[in-house]
Amino acid sequence: MKRYPAYDPPEYAAFRPDPAVMAEYSKTLRHDPRRLKAVGRLDAAALLRLYDGLLRFRLHDITLARWVRQGIISKAWLGTGEEAVTVGSVHALKKGDLTGPMIRNAGACCEMGMPVAQMLKAYLGTADQITRGRDLHTGDPGLGVIPPTSMMGCLVPVFTGIGLALKQRGERRAGLTWIGDGASRTGAFHEGINFAAILKVPIIFVVQNNQVALGTAVEKHSRGPMEELPRLYGVDGASCEGNNVLDVYAATSLAIERCRKGKGPFLLNARTFRMGGHATHDEAEARALFSKEQFRYWGLRDPIGTYEAYLKQDASALDGKKRAAGARRAANARILEEIEARVTAEVEAAEQEALASRRSLMPEPEDAVRGVYADPGPPPTRVARPARAAGVRRVS
Repeated sequence: MKRYPAYDPPEYAAFRPDPAVMAEYSKTLRHDPRRLKAVGRLDAAALLRLYDGLLRFRLHDITLARWVRQGIISKAWLGTGEEAVTVGSVHALKKGDLTGPMIRNAGACCEMGMPVAQMLKAYLGTADQITRGRDLHTGDPGLGVIPPTSMMGCLVPVFTGIGLALKQRGERRAGLTWIGDGASRTGAFHEGINFAAILKVPIIFVVQNNQVALGTAVEKHSRGPMEELPRLYGVDGASCEGNNVLDVYAATSLAIERCRKGKGPFLLNARTFRMGGHATHDEAEARALFSKEQFRYWGLRDPIGTYEAYLKQDASALDGKKRAAGARRAANARILEEIEARVTAEVEAAEQEALASRRSLMPEPEDAVRGVYADPGPPPTRVARPARAAGVRRVS
């Protein structure tokens, strides 16, 4: 995909597929026969939908980063470098399943059917968005997207409750939400996961281990490894390479099918890396936390760049036509370029729609008190009581 040096991490701006990293990418897909089988069931259209989702998520974040530079918004919380954890796992869901994205999982909202313009409008606080200008944490329950709040780990107990409802109704649906490595240290996570384990609810909890909680590296905020969490809470679990969208997809698919069979919750540890700050305001501080070599390591594992290289080099013909290897790679590259052009146009149009709403559809001040509480209906009609006789006491 096109690189944007003003907004991409420098390691991504200079991205070139590394042969050793791509060999590692393919090896990851072969290490588990069940996951390899799950990936093998993906046809060309499904493979391209994953690419489409990764691009849309990255371009959504680049739009926000540009808005910060332009002074349109003050800051943004980005998922740059972690797109595969979101896109790979949400694509494993089926119609009727529920998802709860946190702020670095904005791409899940789009993959579940929310227009990009709605995501951008949430940041701008416009009135024509489901949160009506109140919150940039957004979603759409009608599409199966449960909006979060900003508290870390907040959706863990919420999704435990959702899972309990699905189980009590005997529905074969499942739910999925994400937790950062830092959020796994919260009371909400502990209470929610513990209750989910006891009740055996059909929920996937993806630990998005991006190596840092706000400004604290994972080895400083957690004594034990994230991979140990399933054993500690008495639930099944596994790990996956969070920058390999196919490995994330396959691992989540297997976990969800297990949940549908009534085997309880699943903790999936996805190893990834936050390529920027906690938000756009602390980029310099964030890069000072880790060495240049660490950024170089993860820069070579850009989830979009590596997947793009895989589709060009290792995937079968994406248009279904038989060609020699060189011609197949060229044809696959053209297909990816066409998808990028389409998704870029989609995001650019969404940006213009959102900015137009900012100019003319901001909330009225009176809207701040609307929809805060359930409407109790009209006040009850007062009925005059008959006067009591003197000296008579009511007995209840």
